Formats: sequence, C-alpha cells, structure tokens
Amino acid sequence: MTWGWVGRHGTWATPTASHSMAEMTKLGINWTAIAFQGLQDHPHATEIRFNEGTMVRDDEVVWAIREAQGHGLNVCLKPVVNCSDGTWRAYIDFPDASAPGEPSWAEWFSSYERFILHYAQIAQDTGCDMFCVGCEMVSSDRREAEWRALIEKVRTVYHGPITYNCNHHQEEKVRWWDAVDLISTSAYYPVTEWAERVPFLREWAARVQKPIFFMEVGCPSRAGSAMVPYDWTHEGVVDLAEQARFYEVMFDAMKDEAWFYGFMLWDWPAVLYPRDKAGENDDYCMYGKPAEAVVRTFYASR
Repeated sequence: MTWGWVGRHGTWATPTASHSMAEMTKLGINWTAIAFQGLQDHPHATEIRFNEGTMVRDDEVVWAIREAQGHGLNVCLKPVVNCSDGTWRAYIDFPDASAPGEPSWAEWFSSYERFILHYAQIAQDTGCDMFCVGCEMVSSDRREAEWRALIEKVRTVYHGPITYNCNHHQEEKVRWWDAVDLISTSAYYPVTEWAERVPFLREWAARVQKPIFFMEVGCPSRAGSAMVPYDWTHEGVVDLAEQARFYEVMFDAMKDEAWFYGFMLWDWPAVLYPRDKAGENDDYCMYGKPAEAVVRTFYASR
C-alpha cells in the first residue's frame, strides 16, 4: 500500500499519522511505498524544490520510514516530482535539441538528480528495502541516456533494489529496463480491460526477464471510476460497490500469474477520515469500505 501522498508538511510524524499507519497494517500488507512530492512551477521549469514550504521535511520522511519499519513493513521510498500549476508530470518536456538560453533536458535532469540523490541517501541511511527513481515521467521516458546516467549515480549512494514506475500502456515503450532491478507500472487499467491486458503483460514479462509489479493500482469509490481508475478528477456520486468490484476483477485477473511479483495499492493517506464516515468518502482509500475486506481477504490468501 502507498502511504502518505502527497506528503504535506505537518501531517506526518503526528499521532494522527501513527493511527493511519497502524490501521493500514490491518489489511495484511507486508510492503509500503512512502510517497511524497517535490515541486517545479510548471512542466517547462527546470528547478525542482523539495524539503521546504508545504512539502514534508526530511525528519518527517525519516519518521514515516521508521514508523513503517516498526510495524514490520518493507519500505520503498518514492519521491515524485509534481508541477505546482497542476499539470500532470507526464507532460514535463523539453525539445530534444534546445536552443541556447532555452530550458533544456540537461538543466532539468541536473535538478532532478539533486532531488533524487538527496532521497536516495535517506533511503540508504534508513535501510529502505527499495528505491523508486521516477514515476510516470512519460515524456522523459525517451531520454534513455539521462535515465541510465542517473540510475548509475543512484547506485553509488543507495545499495538496494531500484525500480522505475512507468505509466499504464507505457511498459513496452521504455527502452532502459535493464538499468533497474525491478520493473513497476501504474496499472490503472479500466475494469473491462484486464482480460485483454494480462495476456499482453504475461508475454511481455517473458521477454524482459525482470521482476514486475504494480507500483500503483487502485480505484476511487465513485460511480464510473472503474472505467477510468487513473482519473482522480472524474465526477461521480459515491459508489463503494464499484470500487470493490474493481479490486475483485483485478485480483481475479492476476491471481494465477506466476511472473507477477505483487501490488502496491493506491492509496492510504496520513490523515484518515473517520471510519464511520467511510460511506461519504469518494477517494481511493478503502478504509472502512467494502474494498477493504476484498483487499484483506485476497492478501490473506497469498
């Protein structure tokens, strides 16, 4: 389960956050991704800010790691860059051949390297079990040389397994999977697509010969969200049954796939809504909802 997104200063390292983490462990999970953001102003900015402003501080990140470890969980540290103007990070992009004085991939990767290496060092110092070097950076996926160089630098700091979290339907488009230890994807496939997508992933897994898992997958508890589980802005009335059905379909589709290494479900906030108000919540968290029982039952069966 992913915990803590987006990482707001003041909401971690509190009794409320401790309660959230403790409730999450009741689902029978054995891994968590501690996920939080750094920020750049817009998709063509080249400066990434972190450990300041509204973002979680380093001491809060260390607290979350230690808290999870205290519950016996394996931890993947997952720093993610977002745009302050709300643009999805997949659209962070620059011309492949920038003119002098224009924003460039070289400038952006230099800033991104500082961001990632900072947290790679924290992952190493705290004994994290995995480190994620990027998430859904669709436009940058084509920059193979820069990603390979960055991963080599991360390995000089962090000595555990490294993954990259590509976006759904992008799995076969990344050309540098050999540089990481595990392949992960945001598998937000529509509920009707699992039957056709799983055979493709099975064949693809046979080709790449790497451990593969879903670094993100989940569904809001809203009417219509099972068809667009990736769209957190989708409008619909609260529908707890639809969220549960999404999980039932996904778990059934993946239950006998020997090549598949597991799920990192999306997501569990640092500040939970009251359990008796779960029927009013339309977000991804399954706390107190029918999907919670679906997840707990499936995890117990494994």
